[in-house]
Amino acid sequence: MIDLHYWPTPNGHKITLMLEELAEAGAGLEYAVRPVNIGQGDQFRAEFLTISPNNKMPAIVDHAPADGGAPLSVFESGAILLYLAEKTGRFLPTGLRERTVVLEWLFWQVAGLGPMTGQYGHFHVYAPEQIDYAKKRYAGEANRLLGVLDHRLAGRTFIAGDGYSIADMAAYPWVGAYDSAPIDLSPYPEVRRWQAAIAARPATQRAYALARQVNPDLGKPMGEEQKRVLFGTAPRRT
Repeated sequence: MIDLHYWPTPNGHKITLMLEELAEAGAGLEYAVRPVNIGQGDQFRAEFLTISPNNKMPAIVDHAPADGGAPLSVFESGAILLYLAEKTGRFLPTGLRERTVVLEWLFWQVAGLGPMTGQYGHFHVYAPEQIDYAKKRYAGEANRLLGVLDHRLAGRTFIAGDGYSIADMAAYPWVGAYDSAPIDLSPYPEVRRWQAAIAARPATQRAYALARQVNPDLGKPMGEEQKRVLFGTAPRRT
């Protein structure tokens, strides 16, 4: 059994995508969602910090780790995807070259697409003041990375080739992540084709349906108090 400490954000979606794909593949891996309401400060609670010391979700606790020992916690979305892939033998090739390609693009997302698109979202959607330099900077970088992804996908079904992998699961939630400040994807036909293919997967649809079950207010504007909590300007709960 896996406990998934989760809230429906792009990084949270990565893990529900993986867990739902594993369920569909018959990997025998059950999971239970433990909501972490980041707008209320749940990520700062002492019990959560014991498994995610960077006060970020998602995080997991595996109650049946492969070594047969005590429950094992894992934080950071990229590390969780890698852990689950290795635990189940799914969505990560075993061949040296194929595995290396998947890991390259997993870390490309973790180091680039996620942070840059996240900053794009912050300055276009959540920032209390309009800062033109920041908006242009992160819009430019988000578009540059989409161009990199579009080029990579040319002639390939998925990022690493014909097989769907954790690299795709990592990147997908960060493409078109902000409905209130959408990035124009028309210059990226390969990204749009890839995005549509993943959106049509039954596991993807189940993962995103779970998001609204956990947070019925998903998509509504964030209140000022929620912003203060989320962006670190409000007192932390313990």
